[in-house]
Amino acid sequence: MIPVTGFSGQKIAVLGLGRSGLATARALQAGGAIALVWDDGQEARARAEADGFVVTDLTKAGAFEGVSRLITSPGIPNLYPAPHPAILAAYRANVPVDNDVGLFFAALGQADWAQFDRPPRVVAVTGSNGKSTTSALIAHILDVAGVSVQLAGNIGRGVLDIDPPEDGGVVVLELSSYQTELARALTPDIAVFTNLSADHLDRHGGMGGYYAAKRRLFAEGGPDRAVIGIDEVEGLSLSNQLTQGAGDDRVIRISSAQKLDGTNWDVFARKGWLSEWRKGRQVASIDLRDIAGLAGAHNHQNACAAYAVARALGLAPRVIEDALHSFKGLPHRSQVLGELRGVRFVNDSKATNADAAAKALAAYPAIRWICGGLEKEGGLDVARPHFGSVKKAYVIGREAAKFALNLGDLPKEICTDMATAVARAVAEAEPGDVVLLAPAAASFDQYDNFEKRGDDFAAQVAQVLAQS
Repeated sequence: MIPVTGFSGQKIAVLGLGRSGLATARALQAGGAIALVWDDGQEARARAEADGFVVTDLTKAGAFEGVSRLITSPGIPNLYPAPHPAILAAYRANVPVDNDVGLFFAALGQADWAQFDRPPRVVAVTGSNGKSTTSALIAHILDVAGVSVQLAGNIGRGVLDIDPPEDGGVVVLELSSYQTELARALTPDIAVFTNLSADHLDRHGGMGGYYAAKRRLFAEGGPDRAVIGIDEVEGLSLSNQLTQGAGDDRVIRISSAQKLDGTNWDVFARKGWLSEWRKGRQVASIDLRDIAGLAGAHNHQNACAAYAVARALGLAPRVIEDALHSFKGLPHRSQVLGELRGVRFVNDSKATNADAAAKALAAYPAIRWICGGLEKEGGLDVARPHFGSVKKAYVIGREAAKFALNLGDLPKEICTDMATAVARAVAEAEPGDVVLLAPAAASFDQYDNFEKRGDDFAAQVAQVLAQS
């Protein structure tokens, strides 16, 4: 646990009692604060009360009298489409609103790091797609290299639930736009921007607000080094805003769609090869084509980002290359489940929007595509250019017929449920095909989350493999 100091004896309200909320309340109490907690769910409130926390209805009049700060969980709207009533009450009472990420960076800033020979460092990763894989890959590379590393944030443990970092240790944080938009302190040593595509637009009031939430990671504290994906105009603009021109190596540009000029510090992947260039000279190259855990151009971009971070932390290219080959990938993100008679099964349930699905479709030449669910704003337009690799789509979801209409002339079959979709795909698959779950939609019409959806797919595939 990272104790949150600076609030000893003060009342701090905590809104939302999920994983991060409870960790925040504990960290505040460990630093001497009085945590007043609230959640809209009765079960969550009961669990907190059983743990000894003071449950206080933050939506009632006068709830913020004597309260120094409100700490809110990331999933709770603070502005769009409308602020939560407790957050609105805090605004009106002039009580500062923050989140656990802001507390984390503020707590590290107060820590006495003079005891360390090598001060710990923090790497923060944000973006629309690939940030989980990139964060996990960075942590994997550092672990293989013998560096003390902890992975937290939007993946793994809550940011305040980790252990205090060790001498020379690294904390790798995956940060969503929900986390970066409100944090009052954002001071990573290295910040990563993977890419940007339309997502969570209702929460941020449109694409501009969504980008602005991501940009705060680079604008609020000013990282010592920034790793920026420039395959979208937003990343290109951000890299330009951060650099001072030729010779400035504080910004490492990355790409999986183009060869970069290499006049500063660039890492890019083309035709399956990762290349590092500095000041007009190639420093290293790595063949990514046979790394099963990093299939496809989208994962090659993740590899470029992780490589750039590892290089910025002082690791040698050969050390990084060895670690890339031992990376197995993350569950539900281009996860290879197995192979049967030349047919491979890949679980990319995390592809909850069309852009993520497009990247998955671009990774394989012959696909039996399991898709469908709650379609997001923007439809399937960005995925359409990659429909040529799809031999047939097997559509799931409560509104499978409606989703199927958006597939146009693509061969398709309405299956509704996962078991039927897997069975039909297996029955028709030929050697060389990939049965790919990349839904291009949210899961909430049939599952609690994308993990449950991916688990169902994995269970169906396991049955098929067991019967072979």
